[in-house]
Amino acid sequence: MAEQNAEPVTNNTENDYTTPANDPKNMQEVTQYVQSLLQNMQDKFQSMTDQIINRIDEMGTRVDELEKNITDLMTQAGIENEK
Repeated sequence: MAEQNAEPVTNNTENDYTTPANDPKNMQEVTQYVQSLLQNMQDKFQSMTDQIINRIDEMGTRVDELEKNITDLMTQAGIENEK
């Protein structure tokens, strides 16, 4: 079996979260820290959601253009468009 490391593995590629310089000392510091983490996560989630929606809209536009081009080509070729 592989040995387990006692140290946690961290991923530094997208670590935009701020951590307090010292461990939180009281409940208010813990609360503020957790709220900050949750806000950062919510902001990232909203940004990703906006990007996904924009890409879906762009894909929809491309599909509409493709359908129009296919219809135009079929018309030029003299093929009836049967729906």
